[in-house]
Amino acid sequence: MSSTASLLVLALAGLLLVTFPGLCAGTAAAHHRPNGNQCHPSGSLEGPSTGHICGECCKPGHLYPKYQCSSPVTKNTRAVMTLNNFEEGGDGGDPSECDGKYHYNTERVVALSTGWYNHGKRCGKNIRISAKGRSVLAKVVDECDSLHGCDKPHAFQPPCEPNIVDASQAVWDALDITGDGVGDYPITWTDA
Repeated sequence: MSSTASLLVLALAGLLLVTFPGLCAGTAAAHHRPNGNQCHPSGSLEGPSTGHICGECCKPGHLYPKYQCSSPVTKNTRAVMTLNNFEEGGDGGDPSECDGKYHYNTERVVALSTGWYNHGKRCGKNIRISAKGRSVLAKVVDECDSLHGCDKPHAFQPPCEPNIVDASQAVWDALDITGDGVGDYPITWTDA
């Protein structure tokens, strides 16, 4: 490719990002999470006009990507495990989608990104999560909504990325992930 063609490609890429800033929305960490490049944003959601104060809350005027899909589930589906408090008043927002209940953090429960949640078809079923040479079974009780967010039912948090397994503290403990390891942790999972 000639240098003129290369400059033209760079200029067009820059023009796209300026014209459609939602193509590059999200946090720096979001751009480094593996999702198998199988799922691309299906749109964006703008943060509220007024802010809600919390570390992970949507920022006013910021654009957040939305996803209708997730990568296909295999026997070693790559994902990022995040920590969720499924108890009433916790960071999970409303009661769980599958059963309309809150769950204790001593239960091995998870919420899956919208594509993996698959309209509730995994509700009440176990998945096997593996990390650090260990594996654990956890019950799917909720959706980590990849299409909606930035409102009270979603604890004012942005939509989930398409590759999230949002797990209770009991899951983290069973995998022996503690201290600085808790937060965003690379895992694999499959249907049990």
